[in-house]
Amino acid sequence: MTNRFTKWNIRNAIFRRLHSEPGISNNLAVLIGIFTGLTIVAYDICLKYAEGVFWNGGVSGQYYVIFIPAIGGLFVGLVTHLYKDLKRCNVAEVIEGTALHGGRIRIREAFREVFLSIISISTGGSVGKEAPGILAGAGIGTIFAKTINAPDNRYRIFLGCGASGGIAAAFNAPLAGVVFVVEVIFGELETRTFIPIVLSSVFATLVANLIFEVHPIEVSYYGFVDPIRESGLYLVLGILCGIASVILIRTLYITHDAFRTIPVHPAFKPAIGGLFVGIIGYFYPQVRGIGYDVITEVLANNFTLQLLLILLVLKILAFSFTIGSGNAGGSIVPSMFVGAMLGGAYGTIVHQLFPATTAVSGAYALVGMAATLAGTARAPLTSMLILFELTKDYNLILPLMFACVVSNSISNSLHEESIFTEVLKRRGFTIRRGKEINVMESMLVRGNMRNDVHTISMNDTAKDLLDLMQSSRHAGFPVLDENKKLRGIVTLEDMREKVKYGELDTNIRDIATLEPVVTYPDESLDVVLKRLAMKDIGRLPVVSRTDETELLGIITRSDVVKSYNKEIVKSVREKEAKK
Repeated sequence: MTNRFTKWNIRNAIFRRLHSEPGISNNLAVLIGIFTGLTIVAYDICLKYAEGVFWNGGVSGQYYVIFIPAIGGLFVGLVTHLYKDLKRCNVAEVIEGTALHGGRIRIREAFREVFLSIISISTGGSVGKEAPGILAGAGIGTIFAKTINAPDNRYRIFLGCGASGGIAAAFNAPLAGVVFVVEVIFGELETRTFIPIVLSSVFATLVANLIFEVHPIEVSYYGFVDPIRESGLYLVLGILCGIASVILIRTLYITHDAFRTIPVHPAFKPAIGGLFVGIIGYFYPQVRGIGYDVITEVLANNFTLQLLLILLVLKILAFSFTIGSGNAGGSIVPSMFVGAMLGGAYGTIVHQLFPATTAVSGAYALVGMAATLAGTARAPLTSMLILFELTKDYNLILPLMFACVVSNSISNSLHEESIFTEVLKRRGFTIRRGKEINVMESMLVRGNMRNDVHTISMNDTAKDLLDLMQSSRHAGFPVLDENKKLRGIVTLEDMREKVKYGELDTNIRDIATLEPVVTYPDESLDVVLKRLAMKDIGRLPVVSRTDETELLGIITRSDVVKSYNKEIVKSVREKEAKK
């Protein structure tokens, strides 16, 4: 009888555990991981088939290879134009969905981007496939959350489960998948989300490996020759990789801005970017596509110093043309490619200088891959783990740690945002590490200020100011000198006494506040509102950080309130639409 009751109690305990909130999350995490793994496998099959169609077994050296990336870009541009109601998305949208929208992303947008990435990569676009994997996984997690009508707190968990499974299956790196979500997507470690993310990552990797043996990059064994001397050399490599990662980020967004100004219909811009990639790829086909095979060759010490340096520069350009023009794909593998070229070149030089006390160039290429990724993604732990899981070599842990931490620090000091969050900052959001951020903290001045500013000259009179107030219906104006430089601000309160006593010929310079309180385009609305309240004023001129006399715009208390209300309404509507 006792045994029967014991078995009954155990069964009840197991049943309650499985049907508790953590139990349900864990069970669904396993399913999300399985479906994500299957999706990554299907993605790889489609990608290989499409590459076979477009390249027909290899056509390098033929002049028409120039046009294959352009054809892919044209297809991407036309599909994007035909479905204008769907926004383009990438890892940045997953981060935004986690930080601002309760873990929700638009499923149709995510899977359209996955489809477009197959076209971009298979036609020679110089991008990676890990971002589509993250989007596919995040989309699957969102589908599961919608299917069970999950509460808000589980949407975020399931999105993280899918994202971790996507990157884990792509690299055969379950630990890196978990840490990527914690480090990049969530920005923090939460105990209630950790176990589901681990389960999803493990099962996605298992499924992908059961069907395909996932070994994206073949890595040789490397080790130290002289640990003390080589540690210093790897630190220098970390500095170089940090600088290279900033160059990569800035080149990408400079190219993006340049394509926005081209007077061509947006549907054709990806084709133009593809044409540039095709021209580069005609002379150096190594920069086309994902580039796993090229990285493997570099790690095997098969490239000359000259070729490594050429590919370093051309990969940055080809990647920037691909993404900057509007094609689809990821930035993780291109970052690793750039790091491999830089590390390989650096390793070649130091090995020639110190042949008896340094490892071969492939070891430096391997560390360069991780360090450059750490700098672009601001994810040093993820970078270390991806390379460690690829190599299974404990001897490289120390140089990986040195180089990744140094690269991350250098990159962060030279450029505030990562390759993912830069696009969000340009939209007026500041995504900070931690829990879901305050709306006011996430919105920047540049996205909410008025650019068409009414101004008044220091040489004008109170009468001119009164006329301007009546015509513009504003109560305050920046004061400019004869060189159009900001010198102060004048408001209705400043001239009230002059109007009262009829002194309308008084010069503006005599009634204006000549040391105005200002704000900057990259400050948050939270800071602006506090500054307005502390000074008891209604408006702030927006000026350049490098030149505080350069007027860029103006922002008022009512602008801040309107922007806040608009964002709250938008957030509520998005949550309702995604239920």
